[in-house]
Amino acid sequence: MKVILTQDIKKLGKAGELKEVSDGYARNYLIPKGLAEEATSMKLKEVEEKNLSKSRKKAKEKAAALETKEKLDGNSVTIKVKTGGGDKLFGAVTTGEIADILQKEYGVSIDKKKIDIKESIKHLGDYKVKIKLYPEVQAEIQVTVISK
Repeated sequence: MKVILTQDIKKLGKAGELKEVSDGYARNYLIPKGLAEEATSMKLKEVEEKNLSKSRKKAKEKAAALETKEKLDGNSVTIKVKTGGGDKLFGAVTTGEIADILQKEYGVSIDKKKIDIKESIKHLGDYKVKIKLYPEVQAEIQVTVISK
């Protein structure tokens, strides 16, 4: 029997997939528990439309990420901070501060969780920072930390 999964099921598939399972497994377990529904022509069309809309949404998100990458990639950001003698900072430069400066300078809203700093920024100098915009789209910027 062909069924459409309504939830992710370990070792069987993800929600929205069409699977061929035994009649007993479908009628006695999957359908009564609400994990799947019988694959009728109407249900198949609904699933196809949902998948199309998901793919369109993903394409739009990826295009927006690529556009943002073009704005940011290779650019630099300067952060002015207080120092405690020499080149050591009071505290550290955080991803939130970098996100705020990107918003002000480039008009790009980026979640601070998507900014990847390899080592904590606790000294003056230049640092390479990666920004994860989409699963396969990353931008790299130069962060320059200077004294006030």
